[in-house]
Amino acid sequence: MTTSWLTKNRTNVVVGAVVLVAAYIFYYAQNDIAPSMYASAWGYAIPLVLAALVGVIGERSGVVNIGIEGQMLVAAFAGFFAAAYSGSLLVGVLAGIGSGLILGGFLAWTSVKWRMDQIIAGVVLNIVATGITSFYYTPGQVLPGLMPSFDVPVLSSIPLIGDVFFTGTSIFATLAILAAIGVHIALFHSRWGLRTRAVGEYPSAADTAGINVEWLRIVNVTLAGSLAGCAGVYLSMDASSSFERGMVAGRGFLALAIMIMGAWRPLRAFVMAIFFGFINAVASQLQQSGNIDLPPQLTGTLPFVVTIIVLAVAAGRVRAPAAVGQPYVKGDQ
Repeated sequence: MTTSWLTKNRTNVVVGAVVLVAAYIFYYAQNDIAPSMYASAWGYAIPLVLAALVGVIGERSGVVNIGIEGQMLVAAFAGFFAAAYSGSLLVGVLAGIGSGLILGGFLAWTSVKWRMDQIIAGVVLNIVATGITSFYYTPGQVLPGLMPSFDVPVLSSIPLIGDVFFTGTSIFATLAILAAIGVHIALFHSRWGLRTRAVGEYPSAADTAGINVEWLRIVNVTLAGSLAGCAGVYLSMDASSSFERGMVAGRGFLALAIMIMGAWRPLRAFVMAIFFGFINAVASQLQQSGNIDLPPQLTGTLPFVVTIIVLAVAAGRVRAPAAVGQPYVKGDQ
């Protein structure tokens, strides 16, 4: 089985090995800037990983989730202000995750049960999220403290990998890694994963096999909202300790692009998120070094420009789940 897996994934393994070797070479050759660049790349990638997993779970179930941006924004807002007014970071985290679940349930119910157009439902969610967070935003609030950080035993001692991923890490950074691995295993090596992929590929066959298509889609999209909630809470309570209007800044849409470039596979999406995190870190480093005299607004668009280029190259090489975006009515063939 191991040999078969290596044969099927030979290209991915070779590319991964080359990238890892190159990362170590850069790490030791440019040790003054490499650690901070890698840490910055991972910090930028954390919410992208969590948000991309939301898209993977939704579209593997047959539901397009354009509303990830809105889910993250409301979660960032709810988490920050709940923590600020209650004086408890835990209350803030729970409020952010809860808001993600509520909005995930809203999207699931409107698009699956009411069969509303899934794109429109997501757009409505984004518009409502932008309006609510802007209207109720009050400046001057502060968190009761900083999110705790910790070193992961053993793993933190690994050169480069330990320094970036497991030293001084937060619960959300660790969650992003565990979620990517866990969703991948569950999606391709469990009964739930088999049923989810069946519902996203051929719902009528799944229905014939006794799977409640609507219920599974609603549950999956709702629960995936908790990951969007974690991504939003990370932005306002961990990465910045503040909330600003529109602070998600397109990360929800970038996560959808990462999901597509990762071919709707969690671990590939994880790698693509790190790639875009590194692109953002390079742009920041160029800006700080002064070697390129460009406005920060222009260098900040670099990840999105790269997204367009990569999507153009990858177009036609990946295939979405066959039934994604299609409402299902029992008895359809």
